[in-house]
Amino acid sequence: MNSPVGKYRSFPTIHLPDRQWPNRTLEKAPQWCSVDLRDGNQALAQPMNVSQKLEMFDALVRCGFKEIEVGFPAASNTEFEFVRRLIEDERIPDDVTIQVLVQAREELIEPTMRALVGAKRVIIHLYNSTSPAQRRVVFGLEKADIVKIATRGTQWIKNRLAVLAGTEVTFEYSPESFSATEVEFSLEICEAVMDVWGPTPESPIILNLPETVEVAMPNVYADQIEWFCRNLKRRDCAVISVHTHNDRGTGVAATELGLLAGADRVEGTLFGNGERTGNLDIVTVALNVHMHGIDCGLDFADLGVIEEVYERCTGMSVDPRHPYAGELVFTAFSGSHQDAIKKALAEWKKREGKAHWDVPYLAIDPHDIGRAYSEVIRVNSQSGKGGVAYLLESKFGIDLPKEMQREFGPIANDAVDDLGREVSAEELKSLFWREYIERQEPYVLKHFHSGDTDGVAHCQAHITHNNQPLEVAGTGNGPIAAFVRALQSAGVQVFEVCDYREQAMGRGVEASAIAYICIRTPEGKTRWGAGVDTSIELASIKAVLSALNRL
Repeated sequence: MNSPVGKYRSFPTIHLPDRQWPNRTLEKAPQWCSVDLRDGNQALAQPMNVSQKLEMFDALVRCGFKEIEVGFPAASNTEFEFVRRLIEDERIPDDVTIQVLVQAREELIEPTMRALVGAKRVIIHLYNSTSPAQRRVVFGLEKADIVKIATRGTQWIKNRLAVLAGTEVTFEYSPESFSATEVEFSLEICEAVMDVWGPTPESPIILNLPETVEVAMPNVYADQIEWFCRNLKRRDCAVISVHTHNDRGTGVAATELGLLAGADRVEGTLFGNGERTGNLDIVTVALNVHMHGIDCGLDFADLGVIEEVYERCTGMSVDPRHPYAGELVFTAFSGSHQDAIKKALAEWKKREGKAHWDVPYLAIDPHDIGRAYSEVIRVNSQSGKGGVAYLLESKFGIDLPKEMQREFGPIANDAVDDLGREVSAEELKSLFWREYIERQEPYVLKHFHSGDTDGVAHCQAHITHNNQPLEVAGTGNGPIAAFVRALQSAGVQVFEVCDYREQAMGRGVEASAIAYICIRTPEGKTRWGAGVDTSIELASIKAVLSALNRL
């Protein structure tokens, strides 16, 4: 790369020594406005057709958006007809306001007003560029001329309000490229527009201050917003809106800091679709609000369904690591992560939700957005015993003892490492079965019978050792002890049972039991075994042979 020195420069900071936003905490959700159908749509290589736009509009309504920018009616017949269809087919709920965009040009304002006839509530969004580069390169005009463009366009709209008799009209103005414009000039042009429109506290104007291109760190944008809010003469007559892009990858941060700086409203798109590196991802900001215990005002309880609609209508895809929505964001492959998640989820379940969410590595409860705990932990060669144990328990109810987890975890990891890929819960269960339940060498149980006489257990068993029959009998303080003595009296290697667990698998008459047994030799060598049977006694006996076969 060539040296940037002399070619690029830092954006100047705002003189605001007593800035307040760093000490503030967000306490309520902003007003949300989706611009998927306009800003998002214009960024697509193949824009949405009418049916796709209708499906997207309905999805946005289900999400709870009360303000939706539906298009640029003067841009094309398709845009105009889409707005008319929404109105004439009565597809707009009574509590939803549609928003349309128009440049400050009279020939574009005329059809825009006609497109809105019959709507209950509308926002007319007027904009013109204000930055020094736009003034110099695009328009070749001075500041006063740029102000005239904005005020004249505002007056043209105001003069035509009679066309929208019976419609509740809100006016929105954007000094496009606000982030790259001198704050003093942004204030000047916005106040000139307010003078023409005449907003009141009861009927405020929306002043949208877009970070059309990210040109500085998000703290500079926050300073711009706070400076503007503090110096606007009639602040009570204006709703301050932010509209950030993601050129520097900090669109979300800029929006959140802008809210702390005094903004009331946020414009953005689902999953950040937009020009260049995209618009603000409104899903991320809303769920960031949600995770701080604030009702965000939007409903993403079925985020996966919204994601499907988005991908189908736009042809775009959501990255697997996308915040909240990505396929892998609630997934842990690291063994230490898996262990922490497993323990914390168990604690959360035990408390029955009567505590604040505090699960390591999971910022929110996946259930909040329609995801399942079974998706939280997956296993590959990087995983540890915690992930393996979690999948077996969550999918099949197999609750391995902790010491057995330490034994099976490395076995599973080696097998997965050989495969070189992620494995499913079903594959893990098959691996566990082969390693423990189905071990048939060298000992196989053919028949077992036990009884009790005066508190002493006795047993008889027919087993094979390397395919040779072996009859054994013994006594003890229980069936397992009796069986161990029976084996050793027949010359089987000496060992003792050092741990025993059991659990039910399933319910009803056909329910099975699984037993886990750990044996130890006089030399201190240990092995776990497992057995499954409808009889817990037989499951235990099978577990003894499983452990013995693994010595």
